[in-house]
Amino acid sequence: MSEILIVTRHNAAVEWLKRQGITGKVIAQATPSDVTGKDVIGVLPYWLGCLANSVTEVSMPNLTLEQRQKNAQGDMTPDEMDHAGATLVKYSVRKE
Repeated sequence: MSEILIVTRHNAAVEWLKRQGITGKVIAQATPSDVTGKDVIGVLPYWLGCLANSVTEVSMPNLTLEQRQKNAQGDMTPDEMDHAGATLVKYSVRKE
């Protein structure tokens, strides 16, 4: 397994990941050298994600529009994330 890199500005997301037993280096913005060959948790553009070993998002399918706006501002708590159905979804991004 490669090194885990967490790309987020949201402290609650980092805490939620810790509750899932997942830790790693946390950065707010990623560069190609940051992600190359790593398992990244966070949101990346495709051109950057294709350099990573994998990209995992924290999906919250039960979010209302109001909650999505609150989450975009980083105001959700880990418990609110759980209530929104937070789960990890892993992707492999490949450039063709």
